Amino acid sequence: MSDRLRIIALEEHVALPAIMEAWSRSGAPELPNLGFGDSPVARRLRDTADTRLAHMDDQGVDVAVLSISSPGVQNLPASDAVAVARDTNDQLAEIVAGDPARFQAFAAIPTQSPPAAAAELERAVTELGFPGVMLYGRTGDRLADDPSYDELYAAAERLRVPLHFHPQMPVRAVVDAYYSGIGPLGTALAGPVIGWYYDLGVQYLRMIFSGVFDRYPGLQVIAGHWGEVVLFYLDHVGCFADAAGLDRPLADYFTRNFWIAGSGTVSPRYLRWTAEVVGTERMLYSTDYPFTYGFRPGGFPFVDTSGGVARTFLENAPFTDEQKAGIAHRNWERLTSLAGRPAGRDRRVTEG
Repeated sequence: MSDRLRIIALEEHVALPAIMEAWSRSGAPELPNLGFGDSPVARRLRDTADTRLAHMDDQGVDVAVLSISSPGVQNLPASDAVAVARDTNDQLAEIVAGDPARFQAFAAIPTQSPPAAAAELERAVTELGFPGVMLYGRTGDRLADDPSYDELYAAAERLRVPLHFHPQMPVRAVVDAYYSGIGPLGTALAGPVIGWYYDLGVQYLRMIFSGVFDRYPGLQVIAGHWGEVVLFYLDHVGCFADAAGLDRPLADYFTRNFWIAGSGTVSPRYLRWTAEVVGTERMLYSTDYPFTYGFRPGGFPFVDTSGGVARTFLENAPFTDEQKAGIAHRNWERLTSLAGRPAGRDRRVTEG
């Protein structure tokens, strides 16, 4: 690289007082991945100052787009979710305002109430200046393609802000059927080992096949973890596009409505495959901090972004300097350049 890349990393998680207090009230297990306890992961989730900035510097990350750790407000009782989302977004906005050169944030949205979700999206974008939203797939048993979300998707399209979906645990019946009876590893398999990605990937396909993107062709979705499995099966799944009555070939939805990030899985093969399928102009960058920071079980190299790996992984990618800069920051800046400026369906962003 002739010039230093400016890296904006998405999917950088936090656990803030408003959401942690709500999780405790709801009876959610007080786990390290929700910021509870004194493990390194829990402490890093709660930190939004010196330690986080030092780790960003160690990774080689210039700007972190903060988001609440999964499942955000989407596992809360409906009676609590709206107020907690508002308080959480206010706290996120304060963090960003305190260091806008290093932080941006995705809004938390109370999908338990679709009208309230659309209203909080509008407030977060137009009043707090958020460039997008983090969602977590299901809300209870209601999947991401449920027609009740049309109001939220219409608002996101109108405000020109992306929706970054993050996985959460599959429903209990799926966990019991596929991940039980194999000891302690079963919970991990149902979650961040593999189950999360299938759960969310199927929801992406449901959104496409149920016509969400035909109704809202300007809607933009960010998919982490190299596309949540689906990207690697497009050549096969695409044969059902005609049977589903889609307006376009399946692959077109991924090159017009989806943006792909790696979520800290520093695999050169996944990187090359993603570029081949959607093009580098549809790729973004993320490290999934703190879950991939200093995490190298048994020396396994593909999920540790510390020690400058987040930066060198991209710097060493087999792309041109222009393409690397696109992935590092320019694609994100282009995607969010019109956030909060309502208008008709503008193709400058959606067509890459």
